[in-house]
Parts: sequence; C-alpha cells; structure tokens
Amino acid sequence: MPRFAANLTYLWAELPYLDRFDAAAEAGFLAVEVQQPYDVPVPETQDALHRNGLQFILLNAPGPNYTGGARGFAAVPGGEARFDYDMRRAVRYAQALGASFIHVVSGDAAGAEARDTLVDNLKRAATTLPEGLTLTLEPLCAESEPDYFLNSFELAADVIEAVGAPNVGLQFDSYHAQEITGDALATFEAMQPLIRHIQIGDTPGRMPPGTGGIDFPALFAAIDESGYTGWVSAEYRTDGRTDKTLDWMR
Repeated sequence: MPRFAANLTYLWAELPYLDRFDAAAEAGFLAVEVQQPYDVPVPETQDALHRNGLQFILLNAPGPNYTGGARGFAAVPGGEARFDYDMRRAVRYAQALGASFIHVVSGDAAGAEARDTLVDNLKRAATTLPEGLTLTLEPLCAESEPDYFLNSFELAADVIEAVGAPNVGLQFDSYHAQEITGDALATFEAMQPLIRHIQIGDTPGRMPPGTGGIDFPALFAAIDESGYTGWVSAEYRTDGRTDKTLDWMR
C-alpha cells in the first residue's frame, strides 16, 4: 500500500485547526498537508507538527484569504508581480514548516497568452526555488472550478514540458482526474512520469475513497507498481465524522 497523508483542510474540518494535527496522528497518519496555513502563526503549526511527530508536505500558493478569494495569478497576464510576491511568501512558509511541495494555483484565465504567462512565471520561480522544494501543477475539473485555466492533463503536461525544470511537476488528484477524463486509473498510468505528488478523493463530490466510482484498490496497486515512493494525501469531504471514513486505508 502507498504511504498515506492527511489533508487537514478537508479531514477533521469539524475540529479546530490545531486539533486536527492531533487527530491525524492518533488515526495513524505520519504526514499532513494544508492548503492555506497562512492565517495561523507558524510557531503554532510547528508545535502541532512536532508534538505529533508529523511531517508537513504541501501548501498552496497563494491562499484565498491572502488574495481576497482569487484562484491565483500564475496564468493571469498582468499578474506577474503579484505571482512573484505570493511565491516569495509561500516559499517562506514552506521552508518554515518543512514542506516539500508548493501547489501553484494558476487562476482563472484562458488562451495562449495565459499559457505563455504560466510557463514564464514557472520558469522564473523554478530558477530561484530553494533546494528540496518542488512546484506542482494540478488540473482542476470544471465541476469545482469552471473558469480555472489548468483544466486538463494534456495542458498540464504541455506546460511542465515547456518549463523543462526538474523542480516543476504534476500533482495528480484522483477526484479531478475522474471528473476530467472519466478514468482516473488510466490517467495516472499515462501521466505517471510527470507525477510528483498524489491526492485522493472519490467521485462524485470529492467523497471518501470507496464511496463512488473510482476503483481505489486498482489505483493503489498501480501506484505501488509504478515505483512512486511519495505520499498519497487524502483530500475529501466528510459528514463531520472523519474518524468514520478511514476504512479505505486499513
């Protein structure tokens, strides 16, 4: 079985933020990620990690509260200065928390100019990224983000290949893959050489694995067989009782 991590933006959302780290460790997780850790003082998050022996693996850049709700600026022409500013902030937080990945949110845009803007921004960010950090791109489905620029795996692969940097790769999410292509397993197998980080949730609705249309035993077997040794992060909605949704990882 893969190594599983907990996305604490989704899991144990019924608990106060810092209590979620305790709950994740008690449930057996060894690593966590948080989409936007920016509103909590870094020392408090560090303490929650240390007291539970948890590894922090990923955050998003930027956080919605910080940007007033915008879904990022990485692919938005004219937003280059804001992208650079947000990236510097994300890198500071990632280094302080010991993260390995920064998920770069492309924002709402379309067309060739947006694609070129994203490529140029990523090239610039990759050249100054501290060692040990990787930037990830995640295609998001129209069901959850109808105007999002990075809305297909083909587009993500095109951008990653155009950037051509070893510290820029693909973030594979089973929920989005199933919604976009109709076959999360086949998409994983096709995209595997580009994948740097994996997240899981079932369809429809980003629910717990095993409650919808994705064959997770087959997907987990494919992950094992692929040689992927990174974390597989659980990112799904619950009904307020996260502890009751963890049978899939047993």
